[in-house]
Amino acid sequence: MRALAAAHPGLAQVACFDTAFHHTMLREAAHFALPRALTEAGARRYGFHGLSYEYIVDQMKTSAPTLAAGRAIVAHLGAGANLCAVPNGVSIATTMSFSPLDGLVMATRCGALDPAEIKVLLYRQSGLIGVSGISADMRVLIASDDPRAREALDLFTYLAAIEIAAMAGALGGLDGLVFTAGIGERAPTIRAEMCAPLAWLGVRLDAFANAANAPRIGAPDSLIEVRVIATDEEAMIAQHTLTITKEAATE
Repeated sequence: MRALAAAHPGLAQVACFDTAFHHTMLREAAHFALPRALTEAGARRYGFHGLSYEYIVDQMKTSAPTLAAGRAIVAHLGAGANLCAVPNGVSIATTMSFSPLDGLVMATRCGALDPAEIKVLLYRQSGLIGVSGISADMRVLIASDDPRAREALDLFTYLAAIEIAAMAGALGGLDGLVFTAGIGERAPTIRAEMCAPLAWLGVRLDAFANAANAPRIGAPDSLIEVRVIATDEEAMIAQHTLTITKEAATE
């Protein structure tokens, strides 16, 4: 940003924080059980992928208005994996934390774990690649017949299902589940394996719709609306930039 400002001093720059969407989180969801001095200094759960969740909420308002006004969980499943509870389109809980390391199993990050480990191990050598010893790429693991790949996939879907159930508890029930990001949008087997343990919540998939990555993948008898919505964080950044530059121009 400094280099760009030096090269083009008259060019407006807009910062779109990936954490801003989560400022509506419940106090108890955002705070850690740490000494108050650390909390007051800024140690809290910030959450990430906020631009993606904001985009998905906007999309739901037109494609699934009932869901947008209900109790939904959005599963952003990419190289970075994260869940967010969004009743009425507002974040009240999310699985990432002070950093994007916490929560679900990810491509190279371990997710929730005792923090007494080292940064490189947790950020670059853990997650799917650490468990499988094969690859961080979900496509490679799905295509592999190596039992270590299967173990990594099982861990990914198992922990994600548990976190979704926990989010449903934070919501006081569940009306819808939305999958997004690279894995969430394009990995039918992962969606199916995540949803199978959630049958007790009323989640049931239409196998054909799921295999086709259709926008609506819930079965007709599913008590929970299940959707796939492609995310676009860059579009969200452009929208925020346009809004801010317009406001600046009128001042």
